[in-house]
Amino acid sequence: MKVIVVGSGIVGASSAYHLVKKSVEVTVIDQDHEGQATRAGAGIICPWLEEQPERYVLYKAGACYYPSLVSMLKEDGETNLSYARVGALAVSDQKEELARIEQKIEQRKVDCPEVGELRRLSAQEAQKLFPLLRNDLEAVYIEGAARVDGILLRDALKRGAEKHGAQFLSGEASLEVKEGKITGVRVNDEFSSADAVIIAAGSWMSNLLEPLGLDITVEPQRGQIVHMRIPEKDTSEWPVIIPQSSHYLVSFDESRVVAGATRETGSGFDYRMTAGGVKEVLDEALSVAPGLSDGTVEDIRIGFRPFGKDGLPLLGEVSSIKGLIIANGLGSSGLTMGPYAGMITAKVALGEELEMDISAYDPMRPVTEKIY
Repeated sequence: MKVIVVGSGIVGASSAYHLVKKSVEVTVIDQDHEGQATRAGAGIICPWLEEQPERYVLYKAGACYYPSLVSMLKEDGETNLSYARVGALAVSDQKEELARIEQKIEQRKVDCPEVGELRRLSAQEAQKLFPLLRNDLEAVYIEGAARVDGILLRDALKRGAEKHGAQFLSGEASLEVKEGKITGVRVNDEFSSADAVIIAAGSWMSNLLEPLGLDITVEPQRGQIVHMRIPEKDTSEWPVIIPQSSHYLVSFDESRVVAGATRETGSGFDYRMTAGGVKEVLDEALSVAPGLSDGTVEDIRIGFRPFGKDGLPLLGEVSSIKGLIIANGLGSSGLTMGPYAGMITAKVALGEELEMDISAYDPMRPVTEKIY
């Protein structure tokens, strides 16, 4: 069997990796656009605060899949992933809000023991775990939360796929369909046949599907994210910081703390670092962790998160075109859901039984209103 994957971000790389592990002939095609979401994402793996039920199902499955994936990659000699179970602090200066968060996660722990230990922390206890925090912020500690660097994980998946025979091509892809079935992909004026094609092209998917008359659109949402170096601090085991907003702090090895991120819906593909965006990220970060003020700003990354019309992922085969599979629309949860979504789409391509019902993410589902 031969499968072509269009897009080599976290989802496409995962699809390719899982397919070649089952001796499938795989070619991955990527146009290498500026602003790919995987390159910019910080990688918070903590699904238990998600409000939208349909998103939570896939979000949780993605988080729980990580240990298995890490083990698989280790067997292939890939250990430089930056994945670590460092825990998370949901922080607030409002006790009632923290009580609500704790109650919600306790309920989810019943059928998801991966949550791990859950406990309330005083402001002093929270500061011991993340020394730069504001001194009046209390927290709910979530032991099972983790973090990962999207670039390192994607590269490990790609190397793992190559070790098992996957080929990677650079260029603009166009799909070819005959009698209601995908026949392959044309790239750089050359045609490659395939039994199935997985579209994991992120925010650029619509350009591929429009010539086929398919109205499966994703909207790019620009995110700007700031990387800082913190002098003389060992940040490798600091927990993820989750304020009650759309912003966050994620720490990595080598004294690095990442502050994110803007959510600029309607941005289009405007690949720019903006004064307002950077100010928003830094203002939010410093309001939660004023100790970051002495940090060195070393990098500002820009990515376009792909969102479907109703905010839910797009996952599964296109009913009108046999062999055409969509894996997209993961939005701001791409680094948590992505590896699992890639595994799922590999199984769809092979016609294997799935562990979960993905009908809620049908790419051709009718959308009446935005629910997220």
